[in-house]
Amino acid sequence: MSRNRYRFKERVIQAAAVSLLFSVAAAGCAGRQTEEKAGGEEVSIPVILIVDSSTGNKNEEDVIQAFNELYDGKWQADVEWVMETEEEYRQNLKRQNVTDTLPAVITDLRMLPAFYYTMIQDGRIEELSGYIKEDEEWMEMIEPSVLESCSEEDGSIYLGPVSTAAFSCSGIFWNEELFAQACIEKFPETWEEFWECCEKLESCGIIPLALHTEGTAWAPMLFATAEAASTEEGAQFMQQFYPDTYQNESGLRIARTLERLFQYTTGDALYVDFDVSYENFFSGKAAMIPNGYWMMDQIPEEWQDKVRFSAFPENRLISSPETFGWAIVSSYSQEVKEGAAALLKLRTQMNMEQREELFEQSPDSLTQAERDYIETYKSGPVLVPNYQVKWNSILQEETLGTILPDLAQGKISPEEFTRKEDESIQEFLEEQ
Repeated sequence: MSRNRYRFKERVIQAAAVSLLFSVAAAGCAGRQTEEKAGGEEVSIPVILIVDSSTGNKNEEDVIQAFNELYDGKWQADVEWVMETEEEYRQNLKRQNVTDTLPAVITDLRMLPAFYYTMIQDGRIEELSGYIKEDEEWMEMIEPSVLESCSEEDGSIYLGPVSTAAFSCSGIFWNEELFAQACIEKFPETWEEFWECCEKLESCGIIPLALHTEGTAWAPMLFATAEAASTEEGAQFMQQFYPDTYQNESGLRIARTLERLFQYTTGDALYVDFDVSYENFFSGKAAMIPNGYWMMDQIPEEWQDKVRFSAFPENRLISSPETFGWAIVSSYSQEVKEGAAALLKLRTQMNMEQREELFEQSPDSLTQAERDYIETYKSGPVLVPNYQVKWNSILQEETLGTILPDLAQGKISPEEFTRKEDESIQEFLEEQ
């Protein structure tokens, strides 16, 4: 949480320094020792991270500052902060891979399933099980479900995991004041109640949803896939990796839900990315926006008393903790890779500490949305996989941005929408 971040960072650094938690032996796998460079020269670890375009916040800045203070004189994370969207960052990873200009540590790789597996097959990213599984301390920090999500079928690990799934879940942020204006006293618990809620808001002159169509159509797809997973068939469909068709009941259900969602959104929702949705929600133009826990840091101070958080109807959250894993590029020197592993381990520890601190805090010290999130997470919600780690890249990066506006405007039917989705499957297979 932004207002506690500095105090938390100092506590982590002090604890680590006292216990030598991240000494050379602990940072690497058992038996590996970092070779000291001549004259004790500090080793630079190149990293590229995003500056959030909505808030100006530097993503993961607390981790970087903590690492650089803890390892001053030994390793330094040399960060290039870039003002670009997450989608732009991901596309740049592909370009940097071709030009061999990737930084030592890369994020968001698991959001590009095909590219992720290409990087593994080409030996471009480091296999990390030796670092993690042989480090008892590191292993104890990681929830079993998180480690499983970051592991391949053969037990190999290419993503340095966070500690907990507690911060990887997406639900719905909603404006309590706008709900009150429509005389809605609580968030809908079923999908039938959700659609009734949208109707009631609209009848009071309030736009229900903040949506967009670019950048894998994150906001509307969260709604639509959560709704699809409310059926047994849909839940099974959302577990599939690279579905071979969308022309089935679940695919059509998602398309029909998308079509319906865009009846309740702003006039500028087409051909724009999430930043426009964010602005529409936090300017009071729309009553609901779906997103993950990480948006807690992006809630303006003046909005903290009126923004609430709820699971999707029927107590479902979207969560794929592997999407938060960081990878190490194999082409760097052993000194750099050892330092990168230490950075990943520190990030795991800070994530664990953040969960403990959040869940142990007095409710009075938290925002209403944070209290809602903790209550929701502790209630044992059904977790639905994130479609972004399951579906082919052409569908996500190219097809959806074209066909979703057409669906929203009635230019194509849900049936035509799913046929075009299937065309993306063929295009994807031809590229492999």
